[in-house]
Amino acid sequence: MDFRGKVALVTGSSRGIGAAIAKAFATEGAAVAINYKTDSSAAAHVVNDCEKLGGAGLSFKADVTNPSECENLVGRVQSEFGKIDILVNNAFRPYHFSPEKRKMFWDLKWEHYQSQIEGSLLSTHSLCKAVLPLMQKKAIGTIINITSDLIARPSIPYHEYTTAKSALTGFSRNLAAELGPFGIRVNCVASGLVYPTDSSADTKENLKEAIISQTPLRRIAKPEDIAGVVLFLASDWSKFITGQTIYVDGGLVMK
Repeated sequence: MDFRGKVALVTGSSRGIGAAIAKAFATEGAAVAINYKTDSSAAAHVVNDCEKLGGAGLSFKADVTNPSECENLVGRVQSEFGKIDILVNNAFRPYHFSPEKRKMFWDLKWEHYQSQIEGSLLSTHSLCKAVLPLMQKKAIGTIINITSDLIARPSIPYHEYTTAKSALTGFSRNLAAELGPFGIRVNCVASGLVYPTDSSADTKENLKEAIISQTPLRRIAKPEDIAGVVLFLASDWSKFITGQTIYVDGGLVMK
């Protein structure tokens, strides 16, 4: 793939899946806006990696759950790079994936759901609104939202997290239908368990083995597996694909 001349904004890209996505874009020649919330050192490392890989990178601090910071972020990225061709909504509010420590439905309050909805849906909504005029002006653009295979197979009922990701999927489909006439594509990448990341760091071996045993490709996803599909959806190879959710979990979910 050739992303030379393209600008990609990747939220939550100072670590984990986001960092892998940013570096994958850089490897293919893109200029990458690396968004982070608190860890400027980690973001600087990703910027350095992007430059070593042949792309360009700059880091941008912003809490994407704050609509005004989203608008400001998009403005700063445009000011530095002149445009935004690709938006990858990867950031989400921190969540601890632990079957033993998860809250049961009867333990949850609406505030728990609201927190995850703000982390996934509010942030995506705000960034899409901010970037839309830039993409409409050029009559082309790609938006990729990171969701979860739990929306199709809630093998562990992480209620508030999965509800937020389900809402994000519905939002993405509506957005794809409305923005298609403007030449803007919107798709989702639904990952399974990805290891290693901060969120999966405490995943016990017996759970990983159980997932692997049910996965046709007999392993757990790596961050680079998610990055590959994101790049495909951002490229011209997928220029007639919109409104879709691609499951990247080794076949655990088949649709």
